[in-house]
Amino acid sequence: MSEVVSVENSVEKVENPYCIHIKIKLQSVADFYFKTFCIFCHFLKLKKYSSKFVSFYEILFYTKFIIYSFRSFFILIPQIINDNQIILENVRDFDLDQTFNCGQCFRWNKITENLFVGVAFEKVVRISVDKEKIVLNGPSIATEFNSLWCDYFDLNTNYDKIKKSLSQIDSTLKIACKYAPGIRILKQDFWEALCSFIISQNNNIPRIKGIIERLCACFGQEIESGFFSFPSYSTIAKLNKSDLAPIKCGFRDAYILDAAQKIFSGDICPQKLKSEDINTARTELMKIKGVGPKVAECTLLYGLHRLEAFPVDVWMKRALETFFPGKNASYFGQYAGIAQQYIFHYSRMNPNLVK
Repeated sequence: MSEVVSVENSVEKVENPYCIHIKIKLQSVADFYFKTFCIFCHFLKLKKYSSKFVSFYEILFYTKFIIYSFRSFFILIPQIINDNQIILENVRDFDLDQTFNCGQCFRWNKITENLFVGVAFEKVVRISVDKEKIVLNGPSIATEFNSLWCDYFDLNTNYDKIKKSLSQIDSTLKIACKYAPGIRILKQDFWEALCSFIISQNNNIPRIKGIIERLCACFGQEIESGFFSFPSYSTIAKLNKSDLAPIKCGFRDAYILDAAQKIFSGDICPQKLKSEDINTARTELMKIKGVGPKVAECTLLYGLHRLEAFPVDVWMKRALETFFPGKNASYFGQYAGIAQQYIFHYSRMNPNLVK
């Protein structure tokens, strides 16, 4: 059995009642329709039925819920039946393969055509596609959906609206937006993103994943048989190069240690980087040994969800020179980071077009 949750993207950033009120006070279908009846009585001034059974707060709350439900053309009655599974319906612009294999994360692995398994925030999560539904399985995932996973998968952001906005900037970008319409920028842990992209330098995806898995196995906590949490920066800050030898990260060991030590000491503050000017944040990150412009941009985009960040590697540089000569991140506006993903995917899928 499972809980059914609908995610309706109606505005760019929306406090969606289906997410926020996942533990809604509806105890049963009968209770919901009874409360609805009482609210209608209230508006019809039939106080005999309304004021006796519903408070003013409930009138406001249920009215808002009813409006959102009818906007989705159905009435949704969330029921918490199984705390370890939820089903998402009406999720637009979310393709698992495109999201997990676009280069933004390294701990999600494809098991079958429709199933991915990943580790995030010390949880093992299995996510699959069943027809038009997305099924999430993991410990306490229903309880934590609103506070953690809805945000992690960025489900309250209207990517359709963003694509339309980007498409107005440039005709080539409009084409690129159509090549990977299901990419979402995950809201990952800052330290994990920083460390992972330090490891990614001059590396390939299989080797990056291997180093990260060895790092987790050596210094993380086993959370499920064969699955380990990402080690905290406080744990790594106390190590030395010889301790990191088993993960076989090469010259990156000094960079990993310096990053962990700077966060642990407070020299690097994620909360400050999140709010300050992006140029200042970029400069602060580059104070870490081995962190250059690309790693800084990736950390800002994937670890702090600074959507104006614009990572440029060799491939992206070629794509920009081919499709957007003379243009830089500012050309793509506040969603430059999302535009970067579309451009990157488009150019990789059409290598013959890139100089």
